[in-house]
Amino acid sequence: MYNIRTPTGDRTELADWNHDSLFGGRELIVVSNRQPYRHDRADGELSIGRPTGGLTASLDPVMQRIGGTWIAWGDGDVDRKHVDDAGQVAVPPEDPSYTLRRAWLSDEQVEEYYYGFSNRVLWPLCHSSLSTIRSKQSYWEQYRETNEQFADIVCEEADNQSVIWLQDYHLALAPNRIRSQLGEEPVLMQFWHIPWPSWDVYRGCPHGSELLRGLLGNDMVGFHTDRFCHNFLKCVESALPDATVNWRQGNISFQGRKIRVRTIPIGAPFDDIQEEAASYDQFEQFKDSYGISDDTKIAVSVERTDYSKGIPERLNAFELLWERNPRWRGQVTHVMNCSESRSEIAAYNEVQQRVKNRVEEINEQFGTDDWQPIVEVNEYLSQQELYGIYRESDLCLVSPIRDGMNLITHEYSAAQVDSDGVLVLSTQAGAHDLMGDAAISVSPHDPGQFADRLQKALTMPPQKRRSRMDQLQQIANNNNLQSWIGKHDAVARQVASERERSRTSV
Repeated sequence: MYNIRTPTGDRTELADWNHDSLFGGRELIVVSNRQPYRHDRADGELSIGRPTGGLTASLDPVMQRIGGTWIAWGDGDVDRKHVDDAGQVAVPPEDPSYTLRRAWLSDEQVEEYYYGFSNRVLWPLCHSSLSTIRSKQSYWEQYRETNEQFADIVCEEADNQSVIWLQDYHLALAPNRIRSQLGEEPVLMQFWHIPWPSWDVYRGCPHGSELLRGLLGNDMVGFHTDRFCHNFLKCVESALPDATVNWRQGNISFQGRKIRVRTIPIGAPFDDIQEEAASYDQFEQFKDSYGISDDTKIAVSVERTDYSKGIPERLNAFELLWERNPRWRGQVTHVMNCSESRSEIAAYNEVQQRVKNRVEEINEQFGTDDWQPIVEVNEYLSQQELYGIYRESDLCLVSPIRDGMNLITHEYSAAQVDSDGVLVLSTQAGAHDLMGDAAISVSPHDPGQFADRLQKALTMPPQKRRSRMDQLQQIANNNNLQSWIGKHDAVARQVASERERSRTSV
């Protein structure tokens, strides 16, 4: 295994960050598919959608502190009416502190760049689900053209002193085009939020070599785990004969440049979550609204209804638990908060229907007049509500078939103010590399083992529960959101410093 050599990031609190304290005072340009704010109109009233989770919620408070520009897809007609001639709007609306630059995509781009190549090719590929890949030449053409469009917008906003931070799999081709236009001076980084597959899987990727060449326009490519870094380096070594991999340092030499490949696990804002969870006092009302009795143990899960999340497999395990152990009937309730996603894609519709059918079957099989085995929570939950439910739940179930990190693990751990919950975690989640020793590990495709591990989690003695949760909280706190951003800051400074030394030595 190579030496990652990720620089130690700045662990100062978010409130202490400003333009001069991060990225060496250079202007930060964030580039992502999803935008942090969306303008809309309902019943004649203007509304502004705000980030509630994931990437946008993580980066928005940072941008508010240090300023800069965020480039993202503007996805509504109302969005167009609230930008200037350059496609820009100052955000947040009540206290503007940075610029949102919107990119406009045609219906064809949305269908073929986003739903097509991004989510019918790259998403299943990276989740090692080759059988669900659906590829068309037009998907690739729109993906390439849309990446060029994003790259050109970046070049309009950036200069030689910018730090350009691209996000995720929607923009794999953009870095090389940005580099070709702006040259070597700007610092380019990209974080890949989903898994990177093994070479045996990646070799089936349409246009795989072009994607790798696009990503090597960056100075650094970041992943959640060592495994994903290793997979990426192997793919570069196998697919690009003109690239040289330094396995010891985790670097790539390509076209006279050095590209760093680094493990930088993303985290959650630990202290903020603890504060929100501690202040939640509506849990009794929540239980009453769903008919959950006070003496019922609660096993919670939160995810998109996505074929990579292992939801049908988890339901099979619960069915087996209640079959084998009738004592748990009426004594444990599985609370599911699932949100539909990408319903335009057949593979997603299929798993959504499977989940719906399985929930109905299990509730029909085991339910009684005063107990429902599986409770679906479909309405929107605020962050405080969500963290409060995490705090009060006896178990949290994170059981994907394949996942990049899965921040639910960090959020649940942070929200466990009383330290008496148990995390049941799939070995296939990136978070397992960090948290596996303190969690109850499960293999999603083994319902018998999964059911046994649920039994173990439900019967774990209080002292052991607290000991394991204390370990999880320490891990989540040491790898929090500030750590993730601070380590990117350290890499950007290192790149800039090396460039400066190179210039002065000539």
